[in-house]
Amino acid sequence: MNTGLKFALGVCSLSLLFSCAQKLPYQDTSLTAEQRAEDLLPRLTLEEKVALMQNASPAIPRLGIKEYDWWNEALHGVGRAGLATVFPQAIGMGASFNDSLLYEVFDAVSDEARVKSRIFSENGVLKRYQGLTFWTPNVNIFRDPRWGRGQETYGEDPFLTSKIGESFVLGLQGDNPRYLKASACAKHYAVHSGPEKNRHSFNSDVSTYDLWDTYLPAFRTLVVDAKVSGVMCAYNAFQGQPCCGNDLLMQSILRDKWNFKGYVTSDCGAIDDIFNHHKTHPDAATAAADAVFHGTDLDCGQSAYLALVKAVKDGIITEKQIDVSVKRLFEIRFRLGLFDPVEEVDYARIPVSILECRKHQDLAKQLARESMVLLKNDQLLPLQKNKLKKVVVMGPNADCRESLLGNYNGQPSRMLTPLQAIRERLNGWAEVIYIEGVDHVDAVPENQLKEYMRQSKEADVVIFVGGISPRLEGEEMPVSKDGFDGGDRTTIALPAVQTQVMKALAAEHIPTVFVMMTGSALAIPWEAKNVPAILNAWYGGQYGGEAIADVLLGDYNPSGKLPVTFYAQDSDLPDFESYDMQGRTYRYFNGKALYPFGYGLSYTDFTYSSLNLPKVCHTTDKEVQVTVTVKNTGRLEGEEVVQLYISHPDKKILVPLTALKGFKRVHLRSGEAQRLTFSLSPEDLSCVDENGIRKVLPGTVRIQVGGSSPVPTLATPLKLVESTLKMIGNTHIIDK
Repeated sequence: MNTGLKFALGVCSLSLLFSCAQKLPYQDTSLTAEQRAEDLLPRLTLEEKVALMQNASPAIPRLGIKEYDWWNEALHGVGRAGLATVFPQAIGMGASFNDSLLYEVFDAVSDEARVKSRIFSENGVLKRYQGLTFWTPNVNIFRDPRWGRGQETYGEDPFLTSKIGESFVLGLQGDNPRYLKASACAKHYAVHSGPEKNRHSFNSDVSTYDLWDTYLPAFRTLVVDAKVSGVMCAYNAFQGQPCCGNDLLMQSILRDKWNFKGYVTSDCGAIDDIFNHHKTHPDAATAAADAVFHGTDLDCGQSAYLALVKAVKDGIITEKQIDVSVKRLFEIRFRLGLFDPVEEVDYARIPVSILECRKHQDLAKQLARESMVLLKNDQLLPLQKNKLKKVVVMGPNADCRESLLGNYNGQPSRMLTPLQAIRERLNGWAEVIYIEGVDHVDAVPENQLKEYMRQSKEADVVIFVGGISPRLEGEEMPVSKDGFDGGDRTTIALPAVQTQVMKALAAEHIPTVFVMMTGSALAIPWEAKNVPAILNAWYGGQYGGEAIADVLLGDYNPSGKLPVTFYAQDSDLPDFESYDMQGRTYRYFNGKALYPFGYGLSYTDFTYSSLNLPKVCHTTDKEVQVTVTVKNTGRLEGEEVVQLYISHPDKKILVPLTALKGFKRVHLRSGEAQRLTFSLSPEDLSCVDENGIRKVLPGTVRIQVGGSSPVPTLATPLKLVESTLKMIGNTHIIDK
């Protein structure tokens, strides 16, 4: 070896030793995430910065930056990454009306996320679905039941969505002041809920009132109160500007008004949509520069942001503006501890044994049970094992795993379909016959139908497990069947073939239970009138099948409530493409619901009494206390979701017909009563004016408490109590 080379190697070795002994500031774990990100920025070239603004971020070996993919899913458990506990689909979470349970669930999900990500990291790099930045929750308002992705939301109500979304974020992100356990991302910001077929090009232009009354409250809660670390801007345009480059949404509201400090990612391909579909910009360079200028830090799915190098060189955007986004991205990575020794990050040491552990499975089972909504029961349920000899199970979802798993799901080690669970429960009690052949949509030939009826004769009960499927509704799907189009639905009616089968069963006078699995509301007017028992089971996760069996056989008393309105027919709905809220959801629907928001029966009965609240309050009061007594007057113990609704009967401005402002789960033994207290804040008592300003106004406030929303319904209305409160004083502005 020549002398020069030896000298060079010696210098190199000394340099490496020095670098190990003297960490650079961005490697110093005693500094804040912001300080570390600020130090790292000038060490990167422009080309490196731009590359790092893609969801699939490359490695920068000279700086110790590993490859990382920001695109990860945890909608109802760690998704698309193999083994994980699979909880009920998000809409089922909404049906639980249990925000405290949802905190526990997503605390468990983030534990599993940490373990899985560490295992993947030990094998080298973090590819898609292997990281800790999760693009969920979906807090869009489920304004129209035809939207195929509505199953990913918590329903149609801003208050319920806010409460459950907040619990999601707090559970997932953890409570460590230094590190995030995982990073949550509120999506899709904003005014986004179908149709799927034109999501890349449509413009949502809603009133300022609807924007602040319906579409933004959940996002505000997650950003301001829950401190969500990420936001995803939507595909669509809003008031003529693409959401990812929108003055009002991205700058005035998100960054300025709400003071959001986290990162923003585009929905996947949304930057390309700006110049390809919205056509507000001529090319990738101008679209990408405008998105970054508006605070969209990360480009998912495509490569439009690579044009930022040209945009800087052409003077469209400065490198300093690029730095703002790169800094935000690295702050998140530092807060996740991705650059730090394992021994300094408690979350990085969660044991592998936590993965799909017994505790997590129990949470999945509890949530699946609490999501079950009993819509009708003419004394057929619960089924008595000792009185059953022959049980027939049929229907397209009876033995279907996909309809338990929903979408954006993981893969559990244990899962029983409804058929398997019923067989397991009735083993040794009754003969269980499974009849295959009934499709979700395709008609049943008459001769085949006759054969089904022959097999069902002399059955003590037929359990028809139908509804729809994640194979038919979901995100931008290549589905074109009668009633379904591109992931959405063209009708809310239950597919005719299923009604045909249940009509045949009724004609034979065979007692029938309809178990309906769905991600959205279905119109079932014939079934509501003619089928003795109906259980809505959503897409229940790995314990969904067992939860169905538990409810049907009386091992669990159902307590779920509808997070969406079930309409009687298509004509009840406004135009799918209209985002005007008038006539939509229980808050603005003037007709009679088949089953209203908040509705759900039990095997026992609950009564309400002694509603107590002040007769007069001042508009500036910090809170109002409301107390009510709920009593289990039935024979069985059970849980009730007590709901509080507010309306403003004398207001001359536009207000909801009624609005949920509080809910509590209470477990009561037969004959037991409990006194509950609700605290109403000024925001709860407020109204939004036509300018989007939230105010507490003088006048009458009606307060109603019961087991359902107080709206006109075709179903038997559930009991409630009501009183009024007079607000005195001047208008009190509480806009926050």
